[in-house]
Amino acid sequence: MLKYIVRRLLGIIPILIVISIFIFLFVHLIPGDPARLVAGQDATAQDVAAVRKSLGLDKPLIQQYFTFINHILHGNLGTSLKTKQPVTNMIAQRFMPTLWLSLLSIVWAVIAGLLVGVISATKRNKWQDFTGMAAAVSGISLPSFWLGLMVMQLFSVKLGWLPTGGLESWKSYILPSLTLGLGIAAVIARFTRSSLMEVLKEDYVRTSRAKGLWERKVIWDHALKNALIPVVTMTGLQFGFLLGGSVVVETVFSWPGLGRLMIDSIAFRDYPVIQAEMLLFSLEFLLINLIVDVLYGILNPQIRYN
Repeated sequence: MLKYIVRRLLGIIPILIVISIFIFLFVHLIPGDPARLVAGQDATAQDVAAVRKSLGLDKPLIQQYFTFINHILHGNLGTSLKTKQPVTNMIAQRFMPTLWLSLLSIVWAVIAGLLVGVISATKRNKWQDFTGMAAAVSGISLPSFWLGLMVMQLFSVKLGWLPTGGLESWKSYILPSLTLGLGIAAVIARFTRSSLMEVLKEDYVRTSRAKGLWERKVIWDHALKNALIPVVTMTGLQFGFLLGGSVVVETVFSWPGLGRLMIDSIAFRDYPVIQAEMLLFSLEFLLINLIVDVLYGILNPQIRYN
């Protein structure tokens, strides 16, 4: 397995190179002139040209790209056009709030999704199944920004139990994680239900029941273990999206994380920050996919890493 992991890590390098090209081109396609924003709206054309030259934006795109890559290879993600701070420091300050929020969201979503999925699969076509799947469909259908505003209105404005936004204490995590995790819990519940129902039809499950094993042991020790493989895949992908896609929720709750930093950077055409964040999100996604593949082998040792 170690060889497999090393080979996959080496394979990430060319993928990141290709991704970096797309990211660089995408960022430079964003409408607006960052030199104008840096110089100010009242700046003359000569001032804007001078700023553009100082930022290196007057050079050919290919030269700018290789300068970008060269800086990354030396551990330098550049300097923010807006704050004049090193991008590395800005991302480091925002990374942990987003990571903790994502971890908390995915943990409760996995627990709730698995419980609902198992109950629905084992109580098929009964009221528990209908209730669980109705809740899952509702969770998938509700837009996160609308859900965030509703829970904020109820728990913060009406009841006054939780803060409306920001990061002040552990209570600040509750509403954003609830908003982020609900959709994921719903997807996990549906995946778990369908996967477990397929596994319950297998011969080895019937054999286990014929041997007189308790139904709970058959479900949790034999069937669920094999049913989890597609669920793990989907959960890993969802976690990757959480780390990079919590933009809306972080904006609604004024969360000091990477998503809100991305929104602010795009509004200011802050090229170095946008490029660094998108590259970081891509790297996170690739690493999470690798972790998911390794988990396959832990859940099912019959899988070979060839």
